[in-house]
Amino acid sequence: MSRRFLSIGECMVELSQAGDGLLRKGFAGDTFNTAWYARACLAADWSVDYFTALGDDAMSEEMLAFIDKSGIGTSLIRRIRGRTPGLYMINLKDGERSFSYWRDSSAARSLAADPDRLREAVESAAVIYFSGITLAILPHEDAETLLAEVRRAKAAGKLVVFDPNIRPRLWSSYDVMHTTISEGARSSVIVMPSFDDEAAHFGDDSIEATIHRYRTLGAVDIVVKNGADGVRLNFAGEETFVPAEKVKKVVDTTSAGDSFNGAFLARYLETSDAPAAARFAAKVAARVVSEHGALVAKEKLGLDRG
Repeated sequence: MSRRFLSIGECMVELSQAGDGLLRKGFAGDTFNTAWYARACLAADWSVDYFTALGDDAMSEEMLAFIDKSGIGTSLIRRIRGRTPGLYMINLKDGERSFSYWRDSSAARSLAADPDRLREAVESAAVIYFSGITLAILPHEDAETLLAEVRRAKAAGKLVVFDPNIRPRLWSSYDVMHTTISEGARSSVIVMPSFDDEAAHFGDDSIEATIHRYRTLGAVDIVVKNGADGVRLNFAGEETFVPAEKVKKVVDTTSAGDSFNGAFLARYLETSDAPAAARFAAKVAARVVSEHGALVAKEKLGLDRG
């Protein structure tokens, strides 16, 4: 089996608070954040690649160089003449974040418009990670193309992982959102939802209801994140609870779930021990929410690997 982790989605220009009314520029996005933390936590013999689309402007060049410098492969990234990356700004209050977005014409919306390139990327990987946001930004026909490819990968025995990461504002309607996210889960082996999203947008009244719904759709294994209330795992039909790590002061929750996902998958790929992977990921996520920004440097994560 190849040891390549492929994450599919949109990396954006990030503007975060720098104090005194100033903003700090960076690059981030849910699936890129997960790739970043997977790269930080995986052994060196694993490669991590990002699949997206960028433009031909100076900001796209800068983003590409940043991704490459982060140790994440860029060879499969599409370049589209005349297009630019999306941008978002983080607004923070008491450690909780809200976002303002400028992404309607971002190059990443065309990431699945070249089916042959997408298939090449998916076939090259052992692990394929995508999210509800990945699906939400795509035109309907391109979302169907992506879903067909990940279904094909699942049937071929690859580990397909999906975080529903529900953002209603990105969808044309609730019906489209519900149907497409359900198809994303049906196409995956591991589904990693956040319970507050599932309760708010699918009406789940318990974590058990979330697990049952995704298992009925065809997910093999499920990781339900529940913030400070910990994580519930259902692997091979067995349920396990893993408590969250205590955090002295929450600074920024921007990448709490993304960092958990990347760290969990990295440890699970090495050990096949889901509870141990969740405990490890909870520690990483606790470090991440204690710092500013979506991407926290590896040396601040307290990893036991050099």
